[in-house]
Amino acid sequence: QVQLVESGGGLVQAGGSLRLSCAASGRTFSIYRMGWFRQAPGKEREFVAHISWSGGTTDYADSVKGRFTISRDNAKNTVYLQMNSLKPEDTAVYYCAAAPMLRAVVLMRQPRGYDYWGQGTQVTVSS
Repeated sequence: QVQLVESGGGLVQAGGSLRLSCAASGRTFSIYRMGWFRQAPGKEREFVAHISWSGGTTDYADSVKGRFTISRDNAKNTVYLQMNSLKPEDTAVYYCAAAPMLRAVVLMRQPRGYDYWGQGTQVTVSS
């Protein structure tokens, strides 16, 4: 199986930046699609970004497009989420997740498309 461990969350002022990391272990990392989701207090978990097994294809929610960048380093078994121009509405617990390489792309924007999840890391953006 795959274990995912996140790091990099914290408190930042509006307009600032953070980079989240998610380290994977237990299986061959490169065979998985990876995604980032977030969940704010009182809200449902929502899609943030997705990256293909090779890193050649990415997808973003409209709310973060142009501000966030997902990337992966298969040699380090790690996926990243670079978050720039942060807004208070970005405040949430952020989760990384892994899905089989051949799973339908249409499922990559839905939590049910992923088999493995990290523990989550808190991101708080102050105004």
